[in-house]
Amino acid sequence: MRYLAALVVTLGGAAMAGEGILPWQDPDAVAYGAMVYEAECATCHGARLEGQPDWKSRDAEGYLPAPPHDASGHTWHHPDAQLLDIVRRGTEAVVGQGYRSRMPGYKGKLTEYEMRAVLAYIKSTWPRRVIEIHDEINRNAGG
Repeated sequence: MRYLAALVVTLGGAAMAGEGILPWQDPDAVAYGAMVYEAECATCHGARLEGQPDWKSRDAEGYLPAPPHDASGHTWHHPDAQLLDIVRRGTEAVVGQGYRSRMPGYKGKLTEYEMRAVLAYIKSTWPRRVIEIHDEINRNAGG
């Protein structure tokens, strides 16, 4: 019986470890993140996380429009730590190699909690299967 209890605790902890560092299952964090998203992100990424039209095609200045953060986009293809780094420092700083992006860094404008809450809100809107894939990405990234 002790073995079974230890196994449940171990497996439960392993599953939670793969969920990453975003509090996407915390209703308070998600609600707060939705408010911050509306104030800071929706102008470019859309009120419904839909992104800008033709977000995969560069504009005349060589920039990609803001991508969607819903399941149709690629946000969920990246581990939590990388998403937080992009929000903190901006896409150009994270990608480097001359990559051009209008996505600014929010370090100094948003708190760490606000950045995590926004990403938690975004993740909370994804279908269950996308969340499971994203959790696997986090596990593979060590988060």
